[in-house]
Amino acid sequence: MDNSQHNRLVAFIWSIADDCLRDVYVRGKYRDVILPMTVLRRLDALLEPTKKAVLEAQKEQKKENYEDPQGLEDASGFQFYNTSQYTLKSLHASAVNDRQALLRDFEEYLNGFSENVREIIDKFKLRAQIRHMAAKDVLLSVLEKFTSAYINLTPFEVEDPDGHFLPALTNLGMGYVFEELIRKFNEENNEEAGEHFTPREVIDLMTHLIFEPIRDQLPPNMVIYDPACGSGGMLTESENFIKDPEGEIRYEGAVYLYGKEINDETYAICKSDMMIKGNNAKNIANGSTLAEKPFPGIFFDFMLSNPPYGKSWSSEVDHIKSGKDIIDRRFIVPLPNYWGESEEVPATPRTSDGQLLFLMEMVKRMKALTPKTIGSRIASVHNGSSLFTGDAGGGESNIRRYIIENDLLDAIIQLPNNLFYNTGITTYIWLLSNNKPAGRKGKVFLIDASQRFSKLRKNLGAKNCELRPEHIREILDAYHGFTEVERENADALAAQVFDNQDFGYYKVTIERPQRLKAQFTGERIAPLRFDRKFREVMEWAWNEWQDGIYEADFLEQQGGKLVEWCEENGERLGKKQKNQLLKQETWQKPKRLWEQADRMREMVGETEYNDFNAFQSEVNRRLKAEKMKWSAAEKKAILGAVSWYDAEAEKVIAKEKKISGDQLEELLLRLGCREKDLPDFGYYPGSKSGTFITYETASDLRDTENVPLKEEIHAYFRHEVQPHVAEAWIDLEKTKIGYEISFNKYFYQHTPLRELDEVEAEIRELERLSDGLIGEILGGAL
Repeated sequence: MDNSQHNRLVAFIWSIADDCLRDVYVRGKYRDVILPMTVLRRLDALLEPTKKAVLEAQKEQKKENYEDPQGLEDASGFQFYNTSQYTLKSLHASAVNDRQALLRDFEEYLNGFSENVREIIDKFKLRAQIRHMAAKDVLLSVLEKFTSAYINLTPFEVEDPDGHFLPALTNLGMGYVFEELIRKFNEENNEEAGEHFTPREVIDLMTHLIFEPIRDQLPPNMVIYDPACGSGGMLTESENFIKDPEGEIRYEGAVYLYGKEINDETYAICKSDMMIKGNNAKNIANGSTLAEKPFPGIFFDFMLSNPPYGKSWSSEVDHIKSGKDIIDRRFIVPLPNYWGESEEVPATPRTSDGQLLFLMEMVKRMKALTPKTIGSRIASVHNGSSLFTGDAGGGESNIRRYIIENDLLDAIIQLPNNLFYNTGITTYIWLLSNNKPAGRKGKVFLIDASQRFSKLRKNLGAKNCELRPEHIREILDAYHGFTEVERENADALAAQVFDNQDFGYYKVTIERPQRLKAQFTGERIAPLRFDRKFREVMEWAWNEWQDGIYEADFLEQQGGKLVEWCEENGERLGKKQKNQLLKQETWQKPKRLWEQADRMREMVGETEYNDFNAFQSEVNRRLKAEKMKWSAAEKKAILGAVSWYDAEAEKVIAKEKKISGDQLEELLLRLGCREKDLPDFGYYPGSKSGTFITYETASDLRDTENVPLKEEIHAYFRHEVQPHVAEAWIDLEKTKIGYEISFNKYFYQHTPLRELDEVEAEIRELERLSDGLIGEILGGAL
């Protein structure tokens, strides 16, 4: 079905809504009637020719007192049937001016369908709509429109009363009709346009990419899967492509189609078309692919999908994670850490975008490569975020890393913008295989086809361009060629071959030493009087009542004022927080801490130390001499209050320890360096032979560097970091491995700036034209 036929059909169906439902439904609710009635009429029209045979088969079964659904399916010629005496046409023809009688007959007609169709009717909630239309007396007019001989909703070509042939409506065409109707309904109601149906030319490209390279190695029977199947377009078009008797492959084996769809409407569309085509409709499941694993134990030869992108999976989180733990094994992958030790890590992206979860679902459903199998091939559509979002060690990066390091990523093709009906964003086809040809192993092929398109004469939603057959062939030729393609001009295709490692990097932590000055003063230790959580209100109370805040009856007498002050100053306290604020321990504990700090201030004095090491030694000496005991937390709080970073201060020593013999050899082996290079990794020569000093790190000065996997970290540090920060060192223990793919970097096209003379000439011409226009306006006014 071409665009003009598509538009005529959409316009006809839309006119049904406009003519019959205008005063009965708000425009955004037209879809509740039009979508299910379109599917119902599609099924009904197919059953019309065999209606008599089905009724006769049912009559025979009743005579013999048995029920045989298979016999009724055989009589209908499809996987579904209707045993009522009615069709939609006969309902309309026999209707009288009695809305209750029409409703009764219509419900009898619906109840006569086989169970699989009744499920579709229930998913659409069609019975409620039938009752509503009957009550508003528009059911008969809707029936009249849908049974018109000038509309063809079947997958077969038919002739209208005027002798014109009405083209067949394929499963894919049905999906596009629904996409356009949904878009129009939602635009009328100022709602979002919904999911992104995949343009037929993109599916065409994907099917070629999936099947064409192994056309001579196809298994005798194959299983195809789409975990976000929508109306089933990718599944049916895949089968059509390989089964076409006049096509390129002409596959003669059995094809089994599997899919899962969360949206009830599109699931109903998909299931109905599977039944029409004779596929096993039980292989189409309704529900969330992410919340529960569909078709357990089944692995697939080929998988194609356009999963939802930019869509939250928050509602499925509890099925995948329990706190920080991943409970769904599909989304856990084994990856080696920097030291080569295998670890199980999460393969879950941020909850705001679940598209990579669908990719992982497909990856985990790939058939293992054996002497008797060819493995699996995947084609999946994604937006740009799948290429680069997520930091090293994060879920998105882990997914990319797992796919690339296991040599599953074959190619990525960048498509033109505005190719999809409901989004203008940049999209990409990811092509995966666990059976790459020898020449492609360890490689990834990137193709930039973003400029290969033809403009449409009329936009279809956001879609303003298309891939023509020559564009698809050009992309396929580039893919098969597997060689670099230089961009000949701004509108040309470009392609590059990369090693798997080219996309990986080490995220290396660069540390710098802590340098602290320290001094005990009354001003510095004053904040220790107050609990951190309630510092502002406690400080206000101190200024109001001084030491009175520690008296036994203070909280009892002034507690109300404290709570009132919090509310007036925007600090809303919950019940638990109020109770904690009004406890004596909340006020006495920080007081004791301040008293300890103040006592030490009296002993040490208020001398400013430029060497925190000496300052800390003096504090420790005083603690020991006075037999004072500070807990680790108290010591950290007090010393933190009286010290501050200063670039001119001495480095703060963490420890000095002896490292020699086997221990030293093990350290050098782990770091991959010589003894003289140990300072580059944070180990500095100590005061005695064989000892090494490590320094406290200044967390505020901590930095990271992304080092390409093909570069050696230490060498990178020497020429990129050390010349600028001489005292920095590498903390290899924090090193993480990440992967990202930057199309913009690889295929960036520099556009040179125009010459100044050209810009100046253009400005002068614009000034001349604007002066002329102003003169005409003023002249006309005069």
